[in-house]
Amino acid sequence: MKKTADSGNSARLLFDEPGPRARRRIRITTALTLLGGAVLVALALRQFADNGQLAADRWRPYGTWVMWRYLLEGLRSTLYAAAVSIALAMAAGILLALGRVSPSRWLRVPSAAYVEIVRTIPALLLVYVVLFALPKYGVDLPLFWKLVVPLSVSNAAAFAEIFRAGIRSVERGQLEAGLALGLNRGRAMRLIVLPQAARRVLPSLVSQSAGLLKDTSLGYVVSYAELLYSGKVLANYNHLLIQTYLVIALIYLVINASLAKLARTLEARQRHRPSRAGRAPVRETVPAAQP
Repeated sequence: MKKTADSGNSARLLFDEPGPRARRRIRITTALTLLGGAVLVALALRQFADNGQLAADRWRPYGTWVMWRYLLEGLRSTLYAAAVSIALAMAAGILLALGRVSPSRWLRVPSAAYVEIVRTIPALLLVYVVLFALPKYGVDLPLFWKLVVPLSVSNAAAFAEIFRAGIRSVERGQLEAGLALGLNRGRAMRLIVLPQAARRVLPSLVSQSAGLLKDTSLGYVVSYAELLYSGKVLANYNHLLIQTYLVIALIYLVINASLAKLARTLEARQRHRPSRAGRAPVRETVPAAQP
């Protein structure tokens, strides 16, 4: 069997690799954006200082464990809602992706319709549907699920496109080899194609999960005690609005920067793995996945 194609393509599933000019423009744009951001931050800090917002006594409460314990409770609720939403959205995304690549029109068309329609609907609108529309028809979900359900429904479409890109990136010979070994299409997809596809799109899955984590801030709409809602309650109590939201922004920054770093690390590992695999002998059976 022909050896698996060069894995450089697997790292570029959802977009084309930019050329030299495009990379130069990206670097220039990034530098200008960072410079502009630094100027805005400096102006904001100056404005805060002029209005006494940087005074030590206004930040001293955030050096106490009581404040941080309250915010960490909100962070725990945020992470829990995000974890459940990610699990549900990924499971639904896999099913939708399989439906989109299915030879059956009865599966392919509804799956494609779901993805194309839901991708155009803001997650906030889905939250309002669950919060206000469903109770009129006797469907009044618990507070936690009023946030998790719309986030799962919305992000399932995005995960479906990521998984579909991963499935399309796996060489067709992998599926044909499974069929030749006597597996039916479903088992061949589950045992051969999907594991390889999931490894190839892992950085994209992490990035999408980071976006879903930020979307949990919509919990303030349904009064779910996630991090942002907890910060709102805390700011109303201690009247430290600027300080509270800056601390919350810092927490989100640390978490999302960590996830972004993880995604970049996974992508870098995928780029270097083919060179090692290239020195391995070619197997005569179904080749191992090359992310």
